[in-house]
Amino acid sequence: MTQTALELTSEEKTQQRQYLAGRLLRYFALAIVIFLAILLFLPIFWMIVGSFKIQRVALAYPPEFIPRHPTIENWTRLLVDRPSLRWLLNSFIVAGGIAVVSVITSTFAGYAFGKKEFPGRTLIFWSILMTMMLPRQIYMIPLFVLMKDLGWFNSYQGMIAPYIVYPFGIFLMRQFMQSIPDELLEAGTIDGASELQLFWNIVLPLSRPAVGAIAIFAFMAGWNDYLWQLVIATKEEWLTLPVGVAKLTASGVGSIDIGVGMAGATFAFIPMLLIFLLFQQYFIKGITVGALKG
Repeated sequence: MTQTALELTSEEKTQQRQYLAGRLLRYFALAIVIFLAILLFLPIFWMIVGSFKIQRVALAYPPEFIPRHPTIENWTRLLVDRPSLRWLLNSFIVAGGIAVVSVITSTFAGYAFGKKEFPGRTLIFWSILMTMMLPRQIYMIPLFVLMKDLGWFNSYQGMIAPYIVYPFGIFLMRQFMQSIPDELLEAGTIDGASELQLFWNIVLPLSRPAVGAIAIFAFMAGWNDYLWQLVIATKEEWLTLPVGVAKLTASGVGSIDIGVGMAGATFAFIPMLLIFLLFQQYFIKGITVGALKG
């Protein structure tokens, strides 16, 4: 009896040690996560604080983490002296348009590549994916000439048209389409559904997570695009927010206005932060959708 009691006591001590080790490990992991979160937040904090500093203070060393004499001069130059709200509207229209056309083309193309058999399917699919590896400078001049011939400079269609085909979205949608059981489509065909009815009533509802992921990624790509919008927009009122802020930041030859740049970066960052907080589940889905059957 005494030996059994001692054995039980030994087992309990082992379990207690394992429990304490597990708690210490969790606390250690939590401390690492908090430390990394602080490191990732520091650039954002520095950007926001820097938007309230004048140029002399922004370049001072050692730097002021909290400005002793904050100013709204940078925000005044950004929001009052320049058409920043128009730039913001342009960015929303362009990014939203890119998201819409990317979802439409990616959904139809993904359905065709994932569920239909036709000659050259694999070759065409991989040819589209190969375009993701091409540097943008290669097709920038042909696009420039095409937009010039169409007269689409300083227009929303000129800013959106190059993104009608979204290779990354086609890839994601094709992967997702292959995970939809063929039996569902066969059952719909037996019930007399047309091809359009199959797509609209069966395929599209099941593809909502992938559609949301593509829309968010395409919106982000359109919002952050700089090079093409710099080429296509030659008038100030047609600039998007990243291009407008970059032009406003350059205060002279070889000089950069740090405060205005920080204010512009903060102004452009806030909408994307709100969109991420509202649709973060689609970001997660977009990361995992590529791991589906394919």
